[in-house]
Amino acid sequence: MLDNLRAAFLVPDIRKRVGFVLFAFAVFVFMIHVQLPDVNEARWQALLKEGTFYNFLGFLSGGALQKLSIIAMGITPYINASIIMQLMTVVLPQLEEMAKKGGEEGRKKIGQYTRWLTIVLAVVQGTTMALAMSRGGVFYDSSAFFVAYVVIAMVSGTMFLMWLGEQITDKGIGNGVSLIIFIGIILRYPSYVSQTVQLGQSNGINYFSLILFVAIALITIVSIIFMYQGQRRVPVQQARRVVGRKLFAGRSSYIPLRLNNAGVISIIFAISILLLPQQALSWFHVGGASNGIGAQVALFLQTYFSPNALLYNVAYFLLVVIFTFFYSAIVVNTRDIADNLKKSGSFIPGIRPGQPTVEYLNRILLRLTTVAAVYLGLLAVLPSTLQRGLGVTTFYLGSTSLLIVVGVALDTMTQIEARLAMRDYKGFMGR
Repeated sequence: MLDNLRAAFLVPDIRKRVGFVLFAFAVFVFMIHVQLPDVNEARWQALLKEGTFYNFLGFLSGGALQKLSIIAMGITPYINASIIMQLMTVVLPQLEEMAKKGGEEGRKKIGQYTRWLTIVLAVVQGTTMALAMSRGGVFYDSSAFFVAYVVIAMVSGTMFLMWLGEQITDKGIGNGVSLIIFIGIILRYPSYVSQTVQLGQSNGINYFSLILFVAIALITIVSIIFMYQGQRRVPVQQARRVVGRKLFAGRSSYIPLRLNNAGVISIIFAISILLLPQQALSWFHVGGASNGIGAQVALFLQTYFSPNALLYNVAYFLLVVIFTFFYSAIVVNTRDIADNLKKSGSFIPGIRPGQPTVEYLNRILLRLTTVAAVYLGLLAVLPSTLQRGLGVTTFYLGSTSLLIVVGVALDTMTQIEARLAMRDYKGFMGR
């Protein structure tokens, strides 16, 4: 890996692309510090301590929400829009036809639909957040005009990040949106390290617990790498072909079925569902009611659905498992794989083409998804539980952040290696 990084900086084209990515990161950091006007800092920090949902969104935005900048919503609406469009391509035949047979023009049109949906979701999320903040006394100016101004500013910030991500994808290396989320998470780590060091210097933490925490973090990262790289290679044999008077022997290849097809999506879905009810109650001040159904619901959620509660962690684990199966079934279409094999004259040794191939692939996918679902469920629950048990509360070791950081780093390194291999191939052809 280090050799590839060194070689990447020696190649002018790759060095230029890496430089553009670093420049885009600098622009992102600058935008974090462009704050909205008329913000009551003391009141906003108090609300942040009360709401876990705010902290989750702020973690993905690199602290922009904590500073209440114009990119406070981060790239989250675009991610949600992309997920919705991916699900819709499975539900709606028109979009499925456009994605499969529309070619480059079809992909551009789906990308355009995703951008329009991003604007809609950003307006809804921005309006909800702005009204909730205005009711909570975050802004000194609570007029309707100022709330509309805040919504426009935050939506514009999200659209700018979406544009910046597309520029990184086009002129840099890697997926631009993923890299923006990546740097947003990484930016939080220096403050976590400094807080942990200060806590250790003041004897506020046991050094054995800290060493054990670091060991658990390293083991978790290694396991995530194995999970991302793990795949089941299903052997495929191509039938013999007769072209003219020549007989061509069939080639052997394989179908790589990934172990983790859901990625981080299942964890994001699960934690959003778990945190949203509590945050909605705090937005509309239901928890402050002294009696009634609203107060009983708020008390139940605060008692049994706090991140430290057993019921919360059990529900978290089950939701991650369910969404992993759901999303894996959408991402991997075994029917399409079997049809493509049949059209190309290929087959899995010992398995008949058609429906038997679909059933065989489904059995393999079920076993792979079961392992991935249980792993992701444990990954979602155990790090934070162990973190609280060890008393290391200054360093946020979230499953979502670890999956994103490791996954984006591996994907970017893969693309750098691919560009280096392409350069070597072109050089060989030139000679």
